[in-house]
Amino acid sequence: MACLLETPIRMSVLSEVTASSRHYVDRLFDPDPQKVLQGVIDMKNAVIGNNKQKANLIVLGAVPRLLYLLQQETSSTELKTECAVVLGSLAMGTENNVKSLLDCHIIPALLQGLLSPDLKFIEACLRCLRTIFTSPVTPEELLYTDATVIPHLMALLSRSRYTQEYICQIFSHCCKGPDHQTILFNHGAVQNIAHLLTSPSYKVRMQALKCFSVLAFENPQVSMTLVNVLVDGELLPQIFVKMLQRDKPIEMQLTSAKCLTYMCRAGAIRTDDSCIVLKLDHDLKHAHELRQAAFKLYASLGANDEDIRKKIIETENMMDRIVTGLSESSVKVRLAAVRCLHSLSRSVQQLRTSFQDHAVWKPLMKVLQNAPDEILVVASSMLCNLLLEFSPSKEPILESGAVELLCGLTQSENPALRVNGIWALMNMAFQAEQKIKADILRSLSTEQLFRLLSDSDMNVLMKTLGLLRNLLSTRPHIDKIMSTHGKQIMQAVTLILEGEHSIEVKEQTLCILANIADGTTAKELIMTNDDILQKIKYYMGHSHVKLQLAAMFCISNLIWNEEEGSQERQDKLRDMGIVDILHKLSQSADSNLCDKAKTALQQYLA
Repeated sequence: MACLLETPIRMSVLSEVTASSRHYVDRLFDPDPQKVLQGVIDMKNAVIGNNKQKANLIVLGAVPRLLYLLQQETSSTELKTECAVVLGSLAMGTENNVKSLLDCHIIPALLQGLLSPDLKFIEACLRCLRTIFTSPVTPEELLYTDATVIPHLMALLSRSRYTQEYICQIFSHCCKGPDHQTILFNHGAVQNIAHLLTSPSYKVRMQALKCFSVLAFENPQVSMTLVNVLVDGELLPQIFVKMLQRDKPIEMQLTSAKCLTYMCRAGAIRTDDSCIVLKLDHDLKHAHELRQAAFKLYASLGANDEDIRKKIIETENMMDRIVTGLSESSVKVRLAAVRCLHSLSRSVQQLRTSFQDHAVWKPLMKVLQNAPDEILVVASSMLCNLLLEFSPSKEPILESGAVELLCGLTQSENPALRVNGIWALMNMAFQAEQKIKADILRSLSTEQLFRLLSDSDMNVLMKTLGLLRNLLSTRPHIDKIMSTHGKQIMQAVTLILEGEHSIEVKEQTLCILANIADGTTAKELIMTNDDILQKIKYYMGHSHVKLQLAAMFCISNLIWNEEEGSQERQDKLRDMGIVDILHKLSQSADSNLCDKAKTALQQYLA
């Protein structure tokens, strides 16, 4: 049988919908309103932090029922509020959860809920809307479909610090161009949001600041208006400058710097105004240094501890900040962000969840298109992890043209990039379809593959052998590849087995032969090559057990008597003295080698 290199850890799939999940949904239909309310509260407690439970409830149809209860005039305000809270929790799961909610027309239902006089219900609806609109799968245009929505949201800004925080966050995420900027500006966004910059709540101040950064982006009209706005007797640009001070959080410093930069570009602020520009340059440099240090610290902390990696990733907005770091102007910050993600990508669990939820592979692929070698080395190493068999990112990475990119890396003068390029291809080829394997061989080219097999760097050679092992797996694939590339592969195998290579290299090469021997037609390339057969015989008698075992693997696949032509192959190998060697090995002190030899001998007796 064929063997594949570095089989990754297997993960259990989502289990079937449980009876308890069904119980939660059934209670939503109870004729007793008090029991329905208690059922929703229990559901709320059950889904907190439990993505599996969220998925189960969505599949069982909880969303339409929750939306029905939320919109019913006969439902109590408390029940409506609890329904909005549960829907918000469901939205905090995966992107598929959000898609399911959108398919059930959740946004119109929640916007209707904002007309309620009850503040707690309004806040719950806004919190859920905030979660949905900040998801990458939600079209921003849904906020602007009904012309009455924006003015109503402006009016709600004065209700509480929570309405201020959620509405500003919705605006900042849904303002994606001049049309959206114009709508918000014309409905008084500048005047309604400006005073929030002095709110006692940091979250409110921060979300208001983000609003101004998206409103002013490449918009001279907004920028020229901002320069004359007074807040508590102080001009808005001066408030932005105060927010650049070192005692302010990095996020606030960076966002206020963006606002001032956009205003400078629009001509609203003189570019030679030293009180702003010099302060901006100095503090941005300081902010970059701090972000770089933070990313380095997280990378170090998460390097070898799964619990710490989990805590880092579960920190609010942390993954977003690290991913944003990949597109920073500072090379040092980008490098630190990539190193941090690389450290976190060592977690199997996070590769399956957080890295997929945040689509980390997308910005990573952009980084790999054009970056200095020091960044490319770490980014390509991280890509190796994202291409492991259990990673959900593997398929979209393949579809984004990764094969050509990785084959290009194998031609780099930098040995580390050659290693990572071939390593990633090796992971890509693991249990892959024939088409993917063919794409790899076509893009890499036979010439480059054999250049890599003669690479002076031991790691490059080992990973190239690993790629060959994974390409030559499953019989149809083995036969197909050997029918087109068999001559060259056999030549390469011969050269390596004859050369001055380490035990590890020769063991991998013999394992490739063992895979070829598992093919239906491919095994004839070995049986008709007396030179290769003599080499297998030689390694069966080698002093190193690893090489003996690998050679035994070849022989076992060649003589297996359930396969066509096995008698002829057995006879030829017997004439070569293979059976005599098997008898000797069956007396070996190494139990594994002894057992393999006895198993092989049984094929002759059967």
